[in-house]
Amino acid sequence: MKAIKDSVHGHVRLGDLATELVDTPAFQRLRHIKQLSTVRLVYPSANHTRFEHSLGVYHLARSAIEGLGVDADTAAHVRAAAMLHDVGHGPYGHQTEGIIRRATGRDHDDVGWLLTDADREVCRVLERNGLDPERAAELIDGEGALGPLVSGELDVDRMDYLVRDAHHTGVPYGTVDTGRLVTELRLVGGDGAGKSADLVLDEGNVATAESLLVARSLMNAVVYRHHVSRVAGAMLERACERYLDRTETDVEAFRRMADHDLLVELRERVPALGERIERRDLYKRAVWAGIDEVPAGAVDAGRAEERAAEREIADAVGIDRDAVLVDIPSRPALKESGSAVVVDGVPQRLEDASELVTGLRAAERRRWTLGVYCPAEHVDAVAAAAREVLGLRATGRPSA
Repeated sequence: MKAIKDSVHGHVRLGDLATELVDTPAFQRLRHIKQLSTVRLVYPSANHTRFEHSLGVYHLARSAIEGLGVDADTAAHVRAAAMLHDVGHGPYGHQTEGIIRRATGRDHDDVGWLLTDADREVCRVLERNGLDPERAAELIDGEGALGPLVSGELDVDRMDYLVRDAHHTGVPYGTVDTGRLVTELRLVGGDGAGKSADLVLDEGNVATAESLLVARSLMNAVVYRHHVSRVAGAMLERACERYLDRTETDVEAFRRMADHDLLVELRERVPALGERIERRDLYKRAVWAGIDEVPAGAVDAGRAEERAAEREIADAVGIDRDAVLVDIPSRPALKESGSAVVVDGVPQRLEDASELVTGLRAAERRRWTLGVYCPAEHVDAVAAAAREVLGLRATGRPSA
């Protein structure tokens, strides 16, 4: 047993398999993928990595399965899945996930290609320890009775990143009682004839589940959707698209880059955007519009519609098309509200058991904003053109 000192959980104790997995190149690469990507342009101390986060997820998964009564083989597969759940991330994590998804059809938690094809070393470590790589990949994708422990409404991934991100940004809003969360998880149901059990929080834990929901909502508002991070993220995505268009780099090589590799490439190959990102010389907000100001069709616009709007706005102003970025987030949602909690002996969805959910959903809706970004010198002209092109009913122009 090897112990690693962690800034959030204290000592994380690794078994033999986990120790071997840590030493693989796929896992070591996570040292060079920042957990909060462009958020660190807002919070300077948020430089923690997906390496330490993955160790934390392993630690919480290990604690959770001790109380679930599963067999040793299942427990070993869950621990391995928790350890490897982020190895599929590209550079800058979620900021490049859309690009990779559009090119490959795979998200970061779809890692079967990596564990069985692209990285034979990880596969060999798993097989040498009697584990099935495909089964581990399925757990990472949230499949089976215990898949939701790794990727679901009550997953240990969310538990760790909330407390870890709060710790490293210095904000108090992500504080949740991970100890109680993992010890109160239970498997209920399942009939042995194909119906799998469900992962739930035991009786008396509605408030425990609510704490996770509140933490996520507050972290969304203060950290994850901070407008500076959104501007930088939109610039990064556009720069990456241009990089892939202008070079012979294929998406498989792109997705295995580290953060610093990508930043160097963007600075050299797409300097108009890459140099701005490196220097934090970011575009400004020309439009920052709430959901009630935006026509329904625009709220649900996809990537093609965003790009078409950007071209139309830029052409109307007479500036380079890369100088206008339209940022339309998905409709507000609280995935955690679907988590299951036992109430009076019956598992219920949290949204049915908690009056808080309605209020938090309303808060998420109020915070939803459409953004249009451009260089400072074009803000006024872009704002006027964007209001016309997007059909906005009313909008202010806060300074970034």
